[in-house]
Amino acid sequence: MTRLTKIRRSYALALIAIVALVAAACSGTSEDPGAGQVEVAHYYGSDLGQQGILDVNATFEAGEAVVSPIEHEAFKDQILVALAGGEPPDVFSYWAGARTQSVFENGHLRPITQVFDNADVWNNFPQALVDAGIHGGEPHLLPFGFHYVAFFYNPHVMEAAGVTSMPTNSQEFIAAAQQIAASGVKPIALGSMNRWPAQFWFDFLILRTAGPDYRAKLMSGEASYTDPQVVAAMELWKQLVDAGFFVDDANAYTWTDAADQVANGEAAMTLMGTWITGYWNGIGLEPVTDYDFFNFPVLDPAVENAALGPIDGWALSADAANPEGAMLLLEHYADPGNQLTWALEQGALPPNSNADTTQLNPVMAKALVEVGKADSYSFNYDLATPPPVAEVGLDMFQAFMDDPSGYADLLSSAQSDAQAAFAG
Repeated sequence: MTRLTKIRRSYALALIAIVALVAAACSGTSEDPGAGQVEVAHYYGSDLGQQGILDVNATFEAGEAVVSPIEHEAFKDQILVALAGGEPPDVFSYWAGARTQSVFENGHLRPITQVFDNADVWNNFPQALVDAGIHGGEPHLLPFGFHYVAFFYNPHVMEAAGVTSMPTNSQEFIAAAQQIAASGVKPIALGSMNRWPAQFWFDFLILRTAGPDYRAKLMSGEASYTDPQVVAAMELWKQLVDAGFFVDDANAYTWTDAADQVANGEAAMTLMGTWITGYWNGIGLEPVTDYDFFNFPVLDPAVENAALGPIDGWALSADAANPEGAMLLLEHYADPGNQLTWALEQGALPPNSNADTTQLNPVMAKALVEVGKADSYSFNYDLATPPPVAEVGLDMFQAFMDDPSGYADLLSSAQSDAQAAFAG
């Protein structure tokens, strides 16, 4: 063998070795594309189930989920800044509905069809929740937990006031509130410092009187805030405030303050989502014994029974640094066991139909039944209308709690501002 032949042979062997290494690396990426870090941002603080996220991420074996929890209210702005700036987290929690639609329209989301296919979200999740994640004909949000808004109450307070059966219509509700007030306890706690807790009152008063179809028109700008239907709903709300049923200075309190007021017996009930159960569990309250719920009463028997609540999900950033790893993490989040872990910690209902819901506590199990019995499921106000319009309404609700007597002017201003927001 000549020297030139040896050199050529050595070069060929080296080249083969390099190709083999590259092939092995590519093969390893195919088998384990999530190896490495996946940056995750979410809005679940200690009072909203942060430990549940840590528990779920701890079992993610394909890589490492590096989590950046952000305070709930701050998250709403910070994630938009990160997305617009081109350096977002790979995966972030978000709310189904108008908020996800907005970031999708701004080009900040990557489709997650791969996740829906590999985890068979198409068949393992209820169709309504599957549809909630579809934007532009493709999946862009993986449902992780959904909630049910109702009156959560303190059974001890109710018993002491002589309220032995929970109200199902407006007359029974007023009678129960009067009994509770006569016992020296405020019937209703509301902590509207951050505005959004007040929206549930507007939502239900519209849904129970004008119905879901009208509300959908209002949310899309096809109806007006000065319509008789909205005026009637606000008048009902005003009557409840004027009757002294609400805690004083609601805008001075957060939702957890209101939860504490119910827990310690200062108030009987609060209109809130099922996440309140996770908060109460965390401070040692027992379901059924220390807290329970009843549905928002029927105001018009001719109007369909609409359930209300948000769907929390996970989205993949269009500019994700590790999209392959992010896809694997999202598949991990779709797993029924992981969804149940999160649901039990946070006080949510698991979207995956294969989750073992027999492990839900009796109050959450009842909530799941009530969702199934509802004629329809609506997103709460700030997830049902475009974000700029939602800001208008949320400001109005808070201003209303400061001075209910001025609701006519508030509605007129809201309509003008909403029209401008819809016009862009």
